[in-house]
Amino acid sequence: MLTVHHLNNSRSQRVLWLLEELGEPYEIKHYQRDAKTMQAPADLRAIHPLGKSPVITVDGGSLAETGAIVEYLVTRYGDGKMIPPPGTPERLRWIYWLHYAEGSAMPPLLMKLVFTALPARAPVLIRPIARAIMGAAQTGFVDPQLKAHFDYWEGELTKSEWFAGPEFSAADVMMSFPIEAAADRADATKGRPKLAAFLQKIHARPAYQRALQKGGPYAYA
Repeated sequence: MLTVHHLNNSRSQRVLWLLEELGEPYEIKHYQRDAKTMQAPADLRAIHPLGKSPVITVDGGSLAETGAIVEYLVTRYGDGKMIPPPGTPERLRWIYWLHYAEGSAMPPLLMKLVFTALPARAPVLIRPIARAIMGAAQTGFVDPQLKAHFDYWEGELTKSEWFAGPEFSAADVMMSFPIEAAADRADATKGRPKLAAFLQKIHARPAYQRALQKGGPYAYA
């Protein structure tokens, strides 16, 4: 039996959703973030040395990294579902968005999260300085980067209903977390109707709803 090691409010929610879309049976082992640090618990390191989620265990081995997991699951269990046919333009787009989601989209979102939280964690005497430095970094670098990505997503969804083309695919599952995080942290859907519609559509999918029920509370839903 395939097991998903699922950390609350994490990228692993996408794996549960994908498995629900594929109709593949699985088990969930739940992990909770530390309430103060928001870090994963130490026992997750017993599954993977970095203590990251998602991780799946199957056939006596383990696999981490969301993109790798998604590609593995679609290839092994999809039977042609959630992936465009080989040799098509849509297949090239599918590969691109599958890797773009973590490789390009998430780093500026992570910087936004860190720069927003860091001043409050600095010693009291230097908080004003830390706040000024972090604010300058956000307005001078992070926010323009984020706007460029958000506008890019909006433009791509103007060309086709889904990221890889006219059909819903695992590329959309991968892009869900960056867009949900961007909407929550940086108002990405404001003035971008295609992004707002994308979130409405994925949240309405029965498989997404089933994954929420099994995975537990998820802040970005």
